Amino acid sequence: MTHTPKSDFLNVLLTRGFIQDCTDYEGLDQALLSGVVPGYIGFDCTADSLHVGSLIQIMTLRWLQKTGHKPVTLMGGGTTRIGDPSGKDEARQLLTPEKIGENMAGIRKVFARYLAFGDGPTDALQPNNADWLDKLNYIDFLRDYGRHFTINRMLTFDSVKLRLDREQPLTFLEFNYMLLQAYDFLELSRREGVGLQMGGSDQWGNILNGVELTRRVDQRQVFGLTTPLLTRADGSKMGKTASGAIWLNEERLSSYEFWQFWRNTLDADVGRFLRLFTELPLEEIDRLAALGGSEINEAKIILANEVTSLSRGPEAAAAAEATAREVFEKGGVGDDLPTVSLPAAELADGVSLVQLLVRSGLAASGKEAKRLIAEGGARINDEPVTDAARMIAPEEIDANGLKLSAGRKRHALVRSA
Repeated sequence: MTHTPKSDFLNVLLTRGFIQDCTDYEGLDQALLSGVVPGYIGFDCTADSLHVGSLIQIMTLRWLQKTGHKPVTLMGGGTTRIGDPSGKDEARQLLTPEKIGENMAGIRKVFARYLAFGDGPTDALQPNNADWLDKLNYIDFLRDYGRHFTINRMLTFDSVKLRLDREQPLTFLEFNYMLLQAYDFLELSRREGVGLQMGGSDQWGNILNGVELTRRVDQRQVFGLTTPLLTRADGSKMGKTASGAIWLNEERLSSYEFWQFWRNTLDADVGRFLRLFTELPLEEIDRLAALGGSEINEAKIILANEVTSLSRGPEAAAAAEATAREVFEKGGVGDDLPTVSLPAAELADGVSLVQLLVRSGLAASGKEAKRLIAEGGARINDEPVTDAARMIAPEEIDANGLKLSAGRKRHALVRSA
């Protein structure tokens, strides 16, 4: 960016590392200085929670509100029924309207932690694009809006090229997605005065379509801004681990496991993650990121506490840290470990260790659990186990429960229900 921003929002995003591209930095900066700018990000409702791969987008909306503007979290009740081909190798599984509604309710819980919803000028809104997409007349839509898109240009977008280059099928249903996303921007501009769409850098083409469509149809200048696609320092994808996605909802992932994910951040990522996912002052972040040796672990604990406080609440962060200290420093089991409760009837004949490792989330499959045991990574009450056929008898699970471990950092508790 050659332009030095004057608006608080762009200044925060620039200094904290949120900006990849913008359609018009100076124009957006001036609009942000001139009044409240409603800005939106679209979220398709493919699950009942978002995971940390969406957190950079959520924080972008949070900073938009904190700097005096209006965040709009568009729910893709309509577009979820089609599927965005961006970054996908195959078509998305189609969901029923009922399931999409359930997922939308779960996602709303995530946003309620980060944004203030209401009727005020900077209060967040959560519209559903099914409200307008479900009412579209196909012939009218093609006549009024399809003429603004050329197949030649649509074939140049990465989301399409990637699938075609890999000779993966791209259905006409998915090909339509970019038209509908562009139309979302036009509708939100008309309904809510939205002047900014944001998203990950893989959405750049889709965002440009919306900016261009709104200019052509309504002669209104709107803006697009993208954030970098995030990977960790080792090149792995943000938000995914060997045991699955790091979900933002408590129902999907315990606060302890969520906290542990951030506590286990690679040293090289600490400063960047503090800038993107916390609201600590930049001077403090620079100090923490510069820590070396074992001191960097304190910075990781601060990162874990700050992110968990925002996502789950300060009490959840404090409980997770207390459990971690109990488990790691004192060899105990803690009060906040992920827990598997087994009915007495199920325990009567014993339960296999392999099964418990899978059910507790410490292994993704029986095969992985057996490999963990064979490699010496499995422990029962901190004692190594090398027998993949090991059965857990009911008397082994006392009032404190049975502690299972996978390696040194991942633990779970088995209790008798």
